[in-house]
Amino acid sequence: MFGRIAVFAYGVVSYCLALATFAYLAGFMGGFLVPTWLDAPREGSLGAALLMDILLIGVFGLQHSVMARPGFKAWWTRYVHRAAERSTYLVFSCLAMALMFWQWRPIGGVVWEVESGSLRGLVYGIYGCGWVIVLVSTFLINHFDLFGLRQVWLHLQGKEWTHLRFVTPGPYKRVRHPLYIGWMVTFWAAPTMTVAHFVFAALMTSYILVAIRYEERDLAAFHGEDYRRYRERVPMLIPRLFGHAQELPSARNGAA
Repeated sequence: MFGRIAVFAYGVVSYCLALATFAYLAGFMGGFLVPTWLDAPREGSLGAALLMDILLIGVFGLQHSVMARPGFKAWWTRYVHRAAERSTYLVFSCLAMALMFWQWRPIGGVVWEVESGSLRGLVYGIYGCGWVIVLVSTFLINHFDLFGLRQVWLHLQGKEWTHLRFVTPGPYKRVRHPLYIGWMVTFWAAPTMTVAHFVFAALMTSYILVAIRYEERDLAAFHGEDYRRYRERVPMLIPRLFGHAQELPSARNGAA
């Protein structure tokens, strides 16, 4: 019983760490309430700053993708309790983000700047909407499973974790990855787009577009024909302007 309590406590701490990291990321990208930002005057050489920033995003992308692959999970759960696998993934993701917050090198320079006060407010509003899309999307596909709490809660009760049914709620009938749309809105909705912010947004968007291919390959392998039909009928990121939302058979697990 003590072991189950320890795993549950670990999962709760991991979840709180993830929420704190999300909150810091919002300030880091938006330029408020936290001590380090994407945007600031450059210190040191342009080449060194660019190299460091690219490496930091590469570290995050590598961790986030490799640890999400089924093959890695099968190996990893030989050493980490299966119920704590998702929580451990979150911990490593938070560490990769914390490294970015700590070592990010501002580059200076401005790509674009919105000068009108009302228009700047509008862009910040769009930035906030991006975060709302991200948060709502996690709850639509089961927030607590995505962040590891469902796994440790079931383990605490002595129950086996099972995969969630594949469902397509709300915006998932229009696009396959509303969560990623939300992330991209947060990356690009900046009233002052500095060079460093532009590099961050471009590289993170590129990472998402690459990661989607691997994620969808895993989903198709797991869900089979259900997911393949879903992928054929529903656009990836850009909803169709005309036509009704697709009514599809229940079947979704972890796609974002």
